[in-house]
Amino acid sequence: MNSAAPFDTLNQLKFDNRVNRSLPVDPSEINTTRQVHGACVSRVLPENVIAPHLVAASAEMLEVLNLAPEEAQNPEFAEVFSGNKQLEGMDPYAWCYGGHQFGNWAGQLGDGRAINLGEVINRQGEHWVLQLKGAGMTPYSRMADGLAVMRSSVREFLCSEAMHHLGVPTTRALSLVSTGEQVMRDMFYNGNAREEPGAVVCRMAPSFIRFGNFEIHASRKENDILRQLTTFVINSEFSELGDPATSAHPQAIYIRWFNEVCRRTADLMVHWMRVGFVHGVMNTDNMSILGLTIDYGPYGWLENFDLGWTPNTTDASGKRYCYGNQPQIGMWNINRLANAIYPLIGEVEPLEEAIRSYSDRFNQGQREMMAQKLGFAQWREGDDDLISGVVALLQMVETDMTLFYRMLSKVDKQESGVDADLELLQSCFYDDAYKNDTYKDALKRWLDSYRQRLLDDNFENVDRKQGMDLVNPKYVLRNYLAQIAIDKAEAGDYSEVKKLLDVMRKPYEEQPGLEQYAEKRPLWAMNRPGCSMLSCSS
Repeated sequence: MNSAAPFDTLNQLKFDNRVNRSLPVDPSEINTTRQVHGACVSRVLPENVIAPHLVAASAEMLEVLNLAPEEAQNPEFAEVFSGNKQLEGMDPYAWCYGGHQFGNWAGQLGDGRAINLGEVINRQGEHWVLQLKGAGMTPYSRMADGLAVMRSSVREFLCSEAMHHLGVPTTRALSLVSTGEQVMRDMFYNGNAREEPGAVVCRMAPSFIRFGNFEIHASRKENDILRQLTTFVINSEFSELGDPATSAHPQAIYIRWFNEVCRRTADLMVHWMRVGFVHGVMNTDNMSILGLTIDYGPYGWLENFDLGWTPNTTDASGKRYCYGNQPQIGMWNINRLANAIYPLIGEVEPLEEAIRSYSDRFNQGQREMMAQKLGFAQWREGDDDLISGVVALLQMVETDMTLFYRMLSKVDKQESGVDADLELLQSCFYDDAYKNDTYKDALKRWLDSYRQRLLDDNFENVDRKQGMDLVNPKYVLRNYLAQIAIDKAEAGDYSEVKKLLDVMRKPYEEQPGLEQYAEKRPLWAMNRPGCSMLSCSS
């Protein structure tokens, strides 16, 4: 937005609410947990809280809404984004959706602790849904209370913004508000429930529609609603594909749309693998139809490189959603979406072809991404051996993935000796195992091949480093950093939340004086709850 343009106040926000205007709405507005049939959404109001207080707000998302930074300091801001007050034009609702959870159909799920306040149209003509997470019960809350705690809210707020600045498609976060109330939670579902400070995050996205939105109506054979929903999504978010409602061949538009969803999902998986992000709970109800990272629950960042690592205690035994499985789970979820929209198309082959395109798109994207991480001008035949070699090397000893790739950009393309290389890379290792002869020999062999490949590209060291540093972040939201911020926030000190928000705005820059935010996991955090494993509890 032009900095000279006047800012709006909260009360000047313009709401459209095309969801409630265009799709079937639950006729009952009684906010009780129940099965909702024949509707896409249910109207519901957030619960009031006793003492809303702004913890932090995203300056970038305030600007997207054409709001001045000072508007967040207005006491009304905390009232609105805790759920205590609705602005004129808001028409709050919760989505009905289903999903496959850990590979099994779970039936109706829905927005159990998310309430969409409404859809803002900013001066640029963009549509942004404002969604409160943790603002109370909805008809889809099942056995839960619809609330959220500071612990999970800090993690969602910070990671939403951190991922955006890493260049990863994601929902965004506008604000984090403490409620002044206590919420009972059993963090690891082990019978040790305790009261924790409550909080509400306001998330933003063009749409929060998921794969599960289509699955629920397909499972109930509500094909007319399925068609309405799919047409609405295409016209709202993929309008360049054409309008199925007026087309003589709507099936062709549905197929083109499904291909686009496959493409975006494949690209998202490439990004997750690039930065070492592990979502932790890739159920189909947590897959965005826009190819965004959505629902930051028990996520984690790879610290020591481990293809089998999962941050989710519920997934600890099966490791279905571990780091290395994410691309194939993305494809599995795409298959579930294909099954859901099949009634609109009536043909298997075009859906299967689109699913194959997901695999092709991911494989090509992964190769190109790894070539960039390694500092090559582009991927070429023969690079697969170097790529598989560095993946094997990372697993030989406990190696910090983020630091390794960042330090690799400093390796001179001329031979400097394995001891010099180890001295350069030593900050990447978690113990002294890298000093053994087996690892040193493997590192030397790989670096010899790597250097030869760099000589073939004929880049100067400084140019290669500059390119690598644009795709290999120095700063990521490490699990222990988030936990430090949580510990302080639970005690009423929000300074570290704001500090991390600022640091994560520039993940690829050096940021002199802030190097401590780029350090590898300390020993105290190795098995600390919140730093190593988490549950879906929030």
